[in-house]
Amino acid sequence: MNNDPLNMDDNIARLLSDMEPTDIDSDDIEITNEPEPTDPRVIPAELPILPLRGLVVYPLTALPLTIGQPRSIKLVDDISLGDRMVGLVTAKNPDLENPGPEDLYQVGTAAIVHRFFRAPDGTIRLLIQGLSRIKLGEFTQIEPYLKAKVTTIPETIDNTIEIEALARNCRSQFEHISDMIPSIPRELVSSVLAIQDPLQSVYNVANLQRMALIDAQELLEMDAVPEKLHKLLGLLTREAEVLELGQKIQNEARSEIEKIQRDYFLHEQMKAIQKELGETDEQAAEVESLKKKLEEARPNPEALEQANRELERLSHLPPAAAEYGVIRSYLDWITALPWQKSTEDNLEIPHARSVLNQDHYGLTEIKDRILEYLAVRKLRLERKDDLAKNPIDSLRKDREGVILCFIGPPGVGKTSLGQSIAHAMGRKFIRVSLGGVHDEAEIRGHRRTYIGAMPGRILQAIRRVGSNNPVFMLDEIDKLTLDFHGDPASALLEVLDPEQNDTFRDNYLEVPFDLSQVMFITTANQPDTIPQPLLDRMEIIHLSGYTEREKVEIAKKYLLPRQIHENGLLPGEIKVLPSAIQTTIRAYTREAGVRNLEREIGSICRKVATEISEKKATQVKITPASVESYLGKPHFMETEEINRRTSIPGVATGLAWTPFGGEILFIESTMMPGAKGFQITGSIGNVMQESARAALSYVRAHTSDLKISPDFFEKNDLHIHIPSGAQPKDGPSAGVTLVVSLVSLLQNRPVRPDVAMTGEITLRGQIMPVGGVKEKVLAAHRAGIKTVLMPEMNLNDLKDLPQDIQDKMKFIGVDTVAEVLKLAISK
Repeated sequence: MNNDPLNMDDNIARLLSDMEPTDIDSDDIEITNEPEPTDPRVIPAELPILPLRGLVVYPLTALPLTIGQPRSIKLVDDISLGDRMVGLVTAKNPDLENPGPEDLYQVGTAAIVHRFFRAPDGTIRLLIQGLSRIKLGEFTQIEPYLKAKVTTIPETIDNTIEIEALARNCRSQFEHISDMIPSIPRELVSSVLAIQDPLQSVYNVANLQRMALIDAQELLEMDAVPEKLHKLLGLLTREAEVLELGQKIQNEARSEIEKIQRDYFLHEQMKAIQKELGETDEQAAEVESLKKKLEEARPNPEALEQANRELERLSHLPPAAAEYGVIRSYLDWITALPWQKSTEDNLEIPHARSVLNQDHYGLTEIKDRILEYLAVRKLRLERKDDLAKNPIDSLRKDREGVILCFIGPPGVGKTSLGQSIAHAMGRKFIRVSLGGVHDEAEIRGHRRTYIGAMPGRILQAIRRVGSNNPVFMLDEIDKLTLDFHGDPASALLEVLDPEQNDTFRDNYLEVPFDLSQVMFITTANQPDTIPQPLLDRMEIIHLSGYTEREKVEIAKKYLLPRQIHENGLLPGEIKVLPSAIQTTIRAYTREAGVRNLEREIGSICRKVATEISEKKATQVKITPASVESYLGKPHFMETEEINRRTSIPGVATGLAWTPFGGEILFIESTMMPGAKGFQITGSIGNVMQESARAALSYVRAHTSDLKISPDFFEKNDLHIHIPSGAQPKDGPSAGVTLVVSLVSLLQNRPVRPDVAMTGEITLRGQIMPVGGVKEKVLAAHRAGIKTVLMPEMNLNDLKDLPQDIQDKMKFIGVDTVAEVLKLAISK
């Protein structure tokens, strides 16, 4: 930077290589009287060169310098015995300590040393005057200091109106700047403004003006005076704008500080007056109340430190401040969370088994898994001291360690099973539905910088339940969505990871909250839409659905009593026979769960309640024959309907898996004269279309074995249709059913009505295993199917079936299409 004009009289200009800034003090310096130079206007052809760092010296100006480098002191000592002429040239790099010839600009200033003072600290203070511009030529000496041949660069001035106008503007702008800097001596300003010579005005104003080194050097190197004036005027204008803006900011800050100080003073006065009157300061009382709540909440150290910091800020803010409400809400959340509040677990296995059996019928595998979890937790608590001696176990955190995920069709009791777990353990239960959640902030919360910010659903639910170890059910986790607001499934990774959820950080709180003692249970209808990293953190438990017998028992023990109570009936006013429930299940509610069954029972109860209200009856008995009078026409076909549909050649019964449970699937084939080829309809996906083509290729490849005319496919078209065309269908497991349907049509032999099948086929006729066997078998059982053909490798899946279904149905494993055709098509 150039010479700082603010303290011209008190501070010596800085020379960062050969010079150090110090104050001139006549009491501690030695004045050396040397003869004055004889003719300062004559510039020698060779001059000693004094490099300057961060400073440009102009002709026609005088200023003090300080030097301290040994080579510079040697230079001054030598010229003091001669004409005292020196070349002042600025270094290109201000940080370079010993600049050489290649490090210097080519244009500098020839100057004369008028006086110099040797200080006790070894430095020399100079008073120099710039004479004229010089250009460096060949360097004739490097050591002990630089010497070079120089050429003067004369400057001429044309007294034009433009130059006069520019000079006046520069002086006016300089005066305006000096008014904004009170520390500039007024005498110095007056002397500069009195200069009429344009060139001298340029150099004197530039000498007092703050500017970048490159701008100062550029100003020196310009030859034309109008260019110098234009350049200087631009620099002065910019400096004036910066100073005006700085003054504006300073005035605004001063006004704001004065307002805060005034408010604080008035607030303190008000507190003193209230104290004298015996009144209570509401803000102080509120702060004190928050302190007490914070002590009772006992958050972790990091949260406590953050809360105390915010509480301190709150105590100094006026209640009318916008930030007051934000901090108040934040502290409310900190103090309301159950940092140390937990419920005591009831880990008695007999009690848990009793509660689960009382609340749910069946579901043996799920109940066993829950009892295993409770047993493990009980042992860990009882043997905590012994386990702590194990070095491996001592390093592990005390956590729940398991995230259960119930996957199954709607209505099978996933949510109510979570409630039963909480009941069995003596914990509080909280449920949050994730269906349709698309914003990551719904899980992690919003940052406090947003208007209306609040924590995410996780901590909101924890606050509502008032316990840090509830049974927390995340419902419909497979229905999370993703958009530009972020990925909520990714935000759940930290929540559902037992290794890191003990330091869960909500964006709103910004402090860790321990979720490791929470028992998380998630539910879903299908696993395909759950992200794999999230699915990997959970233990999957499938709830496939209920058998007919299980549904009858559930209806008798749970659904019917609940609907009787909800519809205002007394137990003696209605009696529903088990056979009537069975008829309702078969004809009206062919589903995996029991939700629709409860609706139908509720419908019967409402109609009975209407009869009793109208005094038409005092007691009603529901029999299989009377079910239709209450529920109307049956919704689903009985076994006779299946027999009727499959009595026509070309119709085969398949089994399909859906997110809502298993379903039976009728595949129909027909033929017509023509040569247009093969088509398949019924709202099917690409995989099922490929299975249909594979089935057709198998049939055409085995025409001789199947006793089909070789020219049949040249004269006839084939059409396969899968009814319920409005419902999308896809999957490879219909391959074997497609083959049977085609062969039945071409051989004009019907498919056995009591047989259903599933399996994927290859072009060679092999039967490949498929999934969803339990759901498919339950669907076949609901439809009255007696025999199920399935891949040989899927027979192991039958172990999951209830024993009563295994006893009532026949399961045959097949490896080839030929085996299926022998078993499925009537002879």
